[in-house]
Amino acid sequence: MSARTQERRATGDRRRSVLHALWHGNFARRRHAPRRRTERHVVVTDWFHAQWLAVVIGILLLCAADALLTLTLMTRGAIEINPLMDPLVRGSGHSFGYWKIGLTAMGVLVLTLLARVRFWGKAVGTILYVVLGAYAVLVSYEVFLLRNIPLD
Repeated sequence: MSARTQERRATGDRRRSVLHALWHGNFARRRHAPRRRTERHVVVTDWFHAQWLAVVIGILLLCAADALLTLTLMTRGAIEINPLMDPLVRGSGHSFGYWKIGLTAMGVLVLTLLARVRFWGKAVGTILYVVLGAYAVLVSYEVFLLRNIPLD
C-alpha cells in the first residue's frame, strides 16, 4: 500500500463496547450545533442546554399535579369538560394518569428535539416555556377551585 491509501482507522471496533459507547456518548458529546451552514436537518445536535431539562421536568411535574388535582376535584363533584379525557377520568383514574403523562411526555420530547428550529421567526423551544406557564396557571386554578369548592 502506498502512503496515500494507507488505512488510518484504528484496529478495534468502537461499536463493540457498549459501556464505552454510552460513556463517550453521554460525557464526550461532539455536536453542539450544525457543522455547516447548509445543514437543514431538523435535529443536527446531540447536546441540549440544561435549561431544557429544567423546563421539561417542570412541565412533567406540573402535569402530574394537574392529573392528581383533576381526580381530586372529580371526587368532589367537578365535571371534566374535555370530551377526550372524560371517559378516562370516569374510570379508575389510572388510565387517565397514564395517558395524560404519556402524551405530555411525548409532546415535550418532540418539542425538545425541535427546540432550535425556527418557526415563524421564533424558536420552537419557546413553546416549552408557554406550556410550562400554562400548566402553572392551570394548577394554580385547580388549587383555587379545590379550596373554594364546598365538600358534599
